[in-house]
Amino acid sequence: MSKINIPKLQKLKQSGEKLAMVTCYDATFARLIDSTDIEVVLVGDSLGMVIQGQKTTLPVTLEEMIYHTRAVARGLTKPLLVADMPFLSYQASLSEAIKNAGQLLKKGHAESVKIEGGEEVGELVAKLTKIGVPVMGHIGLQPQSIHKYGGYKIQGRSLSDEKRLIKEAKVLAEAGCWSLVLEGIPIEVAQKITRSVAIPTIGIASGPHCDGQVLVIYDLLGMDPKFRPRFVKPYADLGKIIPEALQRYQGEIKSGHFPTEEHSFHRDLTLLKRPKSSAS
Repeated sequence: MSKINIPKLQKLKQSGEKLAMVTCYDATFARLIDSTDIEVVLVGDSLGMVIQGQKTTLPVTLEEMIYHTRAVARGLTKPLLVADMPFLSYQASLSEAIKNAGQLLKKGHAESVKIEGGEEVGELVAKLTKIGVPVMGHIGLQPQSIHKYGGYKIQGRSLSDEKRLIKEAKVLAEAGCWSLVLEGIPIEVAQKITRSVAIPTIGIASGPHCDGQVLVIYDLLGMDPKFRPRFVKPYADLGKIIPEALQRYQGEIKSGHFPTEEHSFHRDLTLLKRPKSSAS
């Protein structure tokens, strides 16, 4: 697979081909993803919960997002790299938001930023896209607004909310978003939104009719047996495999089966010889 860019992704919608996006937070997982045909990698502010053990995404800082995005960038050659703009990195003022988005591209090496919000971020989206910062929108359930919702609740159940979401999608598309994440939206509403805009929609907990899907990589690998929400399909059971491997490791240390000579170096190995100094 050649390097993925935004025009290529937008053509997928026109051809009817679905796209796949996963979250990633480090170089090791990034290299593994890079060996597949996954098209988009998102460094999500979900790292606050998945990596840091926070209760919400709200404590995540811009500096932390830059750090993790830069790490992921080192492991990628093919997928498009998108980075979340964390809470209060874009809400205070347009100038601050533009500066912070620029930092995610300059220092984090992101190729697009993702911004939560509807009409209220339309002007910002227009400004960013005008100066060359690609923007992925995010509507429906917005984790940064969790206190406003009173929990992680499905959005768009009422007719008025459905109309609002469709309007928000159109506003963001017209402002310049190249794609939209639809999170926690009823199947029927997500389908209507997808049909109403020319840009790709990427769903999470929003049904099969979006132009693509995204999952947290830890969730799809089944790394937390206690977290299996309805919208997640585990494609592996690492939550079981990893503890079993660690237990075998500990057991072999106790029994003396690891390390063996096969896993050890001897002083006469070439690899252990010190190179001659250039001064000698």
